[in-house]
Amino acid sequence: MEQYDICLVNLDPTIGHEIQKTRPCVIISPDEMNQYLKTIIIAPMTTKAHGYPMRIKITFQKKSGWIVLDQLRTVDKIRIVKKLGKLNAAKRAEVKQTLLEMLVN
Repeated sequence: MEQYDICLVNLDPTIGHEIQKTRPCVIISPDEMNQYLKTIIIAPMTTKAHGYPMRIKITFQKKSGWIVLDQLRTVDKIRIVKKLGKLNAAKRAEVKQTLLEMLVN
């Protein structure tokens, strides 16, 4: 598993307004962490979100949706069902810029 891979991840159980069920997620944690830790940081993807500033519009597997950066979470790697793909360079840059604005400003 590498940073910016898109994987199918089982997010249940959840509480409250957390995004739930098994869905595609983008791996956000850097490769150095992914190599040594048993957990990864992910951002869920959804087709039913609004265009908030911290959400990245994406088309993946012929579906329009969003990378939901406001719901970053750390999960155990055993929640990963399978790898589905990887973000392209343009979306990687957009994710990096949005995370920078969210977390560093």
